[in-house]
Amino acid sequence: MSERVVKLTDVVKTYVMGDNTVYALRGISFEICQGEFLAIMGPSGSGKSTCMNMIGCLDRPTSGIVEINGKETAKMTEKELAVLRNKTVGFVFQQYHLIPSMNVLENVMLPLKYKRVEKKERIELAKEALDSVGLAERIMHRPHELSGGQKQRVAIARAMVTAPKILLADEPTGALDSKTGLQVMQLFRRINEKNGTTVIIVTHDQGIGSSMNRCIRILDGQIVDANIIDGQNVENGGNS
Repeated sequence: MSERVVKLTDVVKTYVMGDNTVYALRGISFEICQGEFLAIMGPSGSGKSTCMNMIGCLDRPTSGIVEINGKETAKMTEKELAVLRNKTVGFVFQQYHLIPSMNVLENVMLPLKYKRVEKKERIELAKEALDSVGLAERIMHRPHELSGGQKQRVAIARAMVTAPKILLADEPTGALDSKTGLQVMQLFRRINEKNGTTVIIVTHDQGIGSSMNRCIRILDGQIVDANIIDGQNVENGGNS
């Protein structure tokens, strides 16, 4: 059996807005194993982004247990969470979040600088990552000189350069045309198959959800389905 990298148990997340308590997550439970290729899917306001923030150690649950790489996040300090994020999770965002003043190579090197990797090794690893996404010829370009698809590939290279166990992508094709979006999804699939990286795509797109090996569907803060599409048998991972 594959190593479990994500486990959520009865996770509740609430926000207080004036006199009202808003439930973003209503007691969800599921597990994700190393090497999975899956989507967390739902419409706007469903709770999928809150779920992503839990997996990415960007937020803590109001109640319930979130375990990432075997560690319970609620018991960790902010510094420990930062280290866990840096070592375990790579992030890819819809709007790329590249630094305009840096060239492509410098953008991809940045996470390695936070890990205090020596400069020579940072350069080598960043070049390898950019080569793997087909951008070896663009390393000195700045973000404004790239197309949307190229920017997203730079963002993927930056997320992958630290060799994270989990690659977490938030609506990664949302700002792209359909052809470029398909190319980006093929790149995620290649990363998953070649490196054994756990790839989690957070999306509202039914087409992306159906292309993944598993799709966890969230509606109104509850899991309505957690099926596996490649023929394996799994039970629903929460409230149905």
